[in-house]
Amino acid sequence: MDGRVRLTGRDLAPAGVAAVARDGAAVELDAGARARMLASRAVVQRALDAGTPVYGLTTALGSRVGERVEPEHAAAFSLRTLRGRATAVGEPLSTELVRAAMVVRLNGFCLGGAGVSIPVADALAAMLNAGVHPVIPRSGSVGAADLCLLAHLGLALVGEGEAELAGERLPASLALSRAGLAPVQIAAKDGLAICSSCAVSVGAATLALLDARDLLAASQIGAALSMEGFRASLTPIDARAVAARAAPGQQWSASGLRSLLAGGELVSPGAARRLQDPLSFRCVSQIHGSLHTGLALLEAAIGPELDGAADNPLVIVEDDELICTGNFHVPALALALDTTAIAIAQVAAAASERPARLATERLSGLPAGLTRLGPTRSGTAVLHKTAQALSVEIRHLAAPLALDPRVGADGVEDDSTNTVQAALRVRDQLERLRLLVALELVSAAQAIDLAAPERLGAGTAAAHACVRELVADLIDDRPLGVDVERVAREALQNGRLLARVDAALAPA
Repeated sequence: MDGRVRLTGRDLAPAGVAAVARDGAAVELDAGARARMLASRAVVQRALDAGTPVYGLTTALGSRVGERVEPEHAAAFSLRTLRGRATAVGEPLSTELVRAAMVVRLNGFCLGGAGVSIPVADALAAMLNAGVHPVIPRSGSVGAADLCLLAHLGLALVGEGEAELAGERLPASLALSRAGLAPVQIAAKDGLAICSSCAVSVGAATLALLDARDLLAASQIGAALSMEGFRASLTPIDARAVAARAAPGQQWSASGLRSLLAGGELVSPGAARRLQDPLSFRCVSQIHGSLHTGLALLEAAIGPELDGAADNPLVIVEDDELICTGNFHVPALALALDTTAIAIAQVAAAASERPARLATERLSGLPAGLTRLGPTRSGTAVLHKTAQALSVEIRHLAAPLALDPRVGADGVEDDSTNTVQAALRVRDQLERLRLLVALELVSAAQAIDLAAPERLGAGTAAAHACVRELVADLIDDRPLGVDVERVAREALQNGRLLARVDAALAPA
């Protein structure tokens, strides 16, 4: 992307969101997008000049839609829209989440449906490129648009509220000044155009999708490494077994596991220790396949939100009209996030049990606790408590949120999706899953050292080497939590493990 992401309103991919949110890529507005915004703004201006009844332009908001706003007061009303809705509270969203929300909303402007004034779009792009990030508190949206969260974004644009610049939290006016920017002048409808979107929800969901994909790939590696240490039977991932029942995602997972293990001793006939293994080993492809399927559903739900017009009212340039819509409402995205959360909990449950099976001599044939020094040492046995703690936290975070609607605005807003909470909850789950996958990698590497197979698969050999570069073989007891956190940070969070394994599996 040569350090820049061109916004057209029509082709923003998750990778583009991540480039802006995480890598600091600059944004630029496509010429066609600018033309659409100018055309849609002209529709807004004509409606304003004519005094046409338009929600949020010449009428009040919510249950007060019947009250008229005179055209000469529309700009002041637009500013009050931001001030009156900036009611979010709590811990601020991270910089990457704020940047994700900013680029999603800016891309939405580019379609022209918002009718936003060009200075507002330019100011939002300038803030992104200068690294001025509005302080947006976490709690305030129920998923019927992220009104109260995005109002804080709008306040920073006009020099009110707070913003972060170079890691420092400042009054927004000061942050803008230090960055060489000036507050923007809000025009009629601009305040509502900024707020009438689920940009925070969509930005958070997009980053969660990317992280979940990486962690699912890492979970595959962790499970394959445990299979090596356990000397698990591979018949459940045999292509013939998988073809007998084409469950969603199962083929993807089983094929990936076979690739990781290919070339190793375990794929040889008779290499398995037992005829049939515990379900956490035997059913990996079904469990991981369910998350793969859930992420496909999430990706499908995110796509229309990245490149769609979520505005209410919506400008229809061709008909010179503004119409009321429910496009800001995202129950499909909420459902996909709930599905993803439940699938993550299933993956976590199995990942928390495999290390315990490795450390159980009766099942694995390895020394109890995976220690060479006998019953006076704990080895890895106590790690199961940590694994269970992480698993239970992930499981409780999987409770569906789309089923908990709230009624507001004097009964006018009588449905909600809680999409922000659903997206942030998935991110919270993934933080714990990263630790859980790291824990399995540490345990599995120890099991492999004790089992001492003659030959590992190409993928599992690369994974084992990566883990051993970060944590040493466990001889005597030591605090293993430190090892788990190091692997989570230096092998998973930074992509090192996936890169090493991908390189090992790449065609010569």
